[in-house]
Amino acid sequence: MSTFYLSQTATITTLLLTTTIFAAIGFFFSKGKISISSYLAADRSIGRKSLTASLTASCFGVWILIGPSEAATWGGLGAVIGYAFGQAVPFLAFIIIGKRMRKIMPDGNSLTQFVLIRFGEAMFKLVLALSIFYMFVYLCAEVTAIAKITNLISGFPLWQTSLLIIITTLSYTLYGGLRASIFTDKFQFVIILFFLIIIINQIFNIETNSFSIELIKEKAGTLVSGKYFYGYTAGLTFFIAVFATNLFDQGIWQRVYSAKSNKDLVVGFTSAFFIVLPFLFILGFFGILAVITGNAKDPSTIFFSLILNPMTGSNSILTISVLVLAISLVVSSMDTLINAISSLFIINGGKFFKLTPRTLRKFSYFLVIILSTIVFAIASKGFSVLFMFLFADLLCCAAAFTIFYGMFNKNISKKLGLYSVTTGLISGLALFPNQTFEKSILIGNILPTNYFPGWISTALLFWSFALATFVPMIVIFFFNKKEKIFDFRKINKEVNKFK
Repeated sequence: MSTFYLSQTATITTLLLTTTIFAAIGFFFSKGKISISSYLAADRSIGRKSLTASLTASCFGVWILIGPSEAATWGGLGAVIGYAFGQAVPFLAFIIIGKRMRKIMPDGNSLTQFVLIRFGEAMFKLVLALSIFYMFVYLCAEVTAIAKITNLISGFPLWQTSLLIIITTLSYTLYGGLRASIFTDKFQFVIILFFLIIIINQIFNIETNSFSIELIKEKAGTLVSGKYFYGYTAGLTFFIAVFATNLFDQGIWQRVYSAKSNKDLVVGFTSAFFIVLPFLFILGFFGILAVITGNAKDPSTIFFSLILNPMTGSNSILTISVLVLAISLVVSSMDTLINAISSLFIINGGKFFKLTPRTLRKFSYFLVIILSTIVFAIASKGFSVLFMFLFADLLCCAAAFTIFYGMFNKNISKKLGLYSVTTGLISGLALFPNQTFEKSILIGNILPTNYFPGWISTALLFWSFALATFVPMIVIFFFNKKEKIFDFRKINKEVNKFK
């Protein structure tokens, strides 16, 4: 797509107006409400409606316009199902683990606090590092995506979009913390759903996007076939990767602790599940629709190829609507990520620096700004962050079972916990593919590819995630000794060491 659909003047006006409005809302609502408790957990006062809106808006980053449909072009229906459930099911999982954490650690603010007390410093540092790394990569992906979208629409320079988005989001998020993020999420939630519904309806009503069961079978029969092997591996890979990674998202953990009550938590997270799931199914289906209609030449621009087509009468109003939707999506996820990273520095900084919480908060601003500068440098170049994302996902998969099973099981020792995660990481990394997805450390380097059957050597990503996820389970069940008993009652007593 080389044609520009919007003038650069209209683009910068839309960018400035939309981001400024969000920043103004965040600043206005945060005035006089910036205590540490408010900054980290919104004073534990968020009701079910606000929680639903915040979870949905935070989850719906700009990736939803790119990832699901792109995955569908090569992974088919299986990838769509795996992607959708991988993103939505964690909300149901958080009901269980969230209620558990609120019971055993009611004064807590993060998963890392639990990990330190339950599994020791080595595991704590690992989980803290992978959480920050994942959210950093997520930030890079969001800013890169919005920069590319504005460049696609109007030719607007990548660096200018990146700088504007980062500065405006940082300004109100670092000032107002979680409360500001949740409050702006409510506005972004309405805007996102409104424009998503309108634009999805528009795509289905464009004549060139018409389809039928017969046409799907003819043009994309393999992608919807129940015999498509890569559909199953893609679906399972996406489900495992996205599900496990979300469990370590500090932004979601903040919302677990911000809920006014367990009932608000249950209703809020359940509602988010039922909102997110159907939208991701539809957006994923657009990948198959693009294959049918010949709009899948550039998988990363499928959504825009379907809606912003000169032959279908696209106009400035529609294009601005797409841009406003994209900005709302990226800002809603970015403020969550920025506040989550900042909160981890504040909560865990005392383990590394002898500073008060207020001083740590100021120090966290400095660290977040440094990270944002790196994000700006990456996004301005338009690099792909897919490989970094997959690597972060693998780390989370290796730690997921041990951490969350250990939240309920008292017999896992600190040594066994660390050993299980380490073996999971080693196993997964041995098969984790290179950037061409053709070789891994074990297959193609240490050992020739032809030593392995095709169903392994051609699905390295799937097997790397499968090993990283399931090897820790095997290790724990095989080596677990019941005489190692952990007393969960001491968790909330010791959590005050963070303060």
